[in-house]
Amino acid sequence: MKDLLIDKRLQDMINDYVPQGEILDDLVCFFSIFSDYTRLKMISALAISEMCVTDIAKILKLNQTTVSHQLRFLKNLNAVKTKRQGKVIFYSLRNDALSDVLLKGVEFLGY
Repeated sequence: MKDLLIDKRLQDMINDYVPQGEILDDLVCFFSIFSDYTRLKMISALAISEMCVTDIAKILKLNQTTVSHQLRFLKNLNAVKTKRQGKVIFYSLRNDALSDVLLKGVEFLGY
């Protein structure tokens, strides 16, 4: 194999920066949040207000089962949090990081 054109210091910096192992696995899971049309719509809506499954389904014109499934996915990744009021469960983004990443994507695309 030919020698690299970059120096050892730069090689070490790159090797230290590139995620490995559990961090890499967690990053792949995190970014999978954004790989589905329904989830993107739901994240966008939840960035504005907390909502229950019924409201999300009605506003976004989605099947309630689909919304529940996607919310379960987001909850398993710790992306959303819940608050119960009587029999109704309200969902909201765990923090603003998801909304920030989504906005950075829109900015990157030039919209």
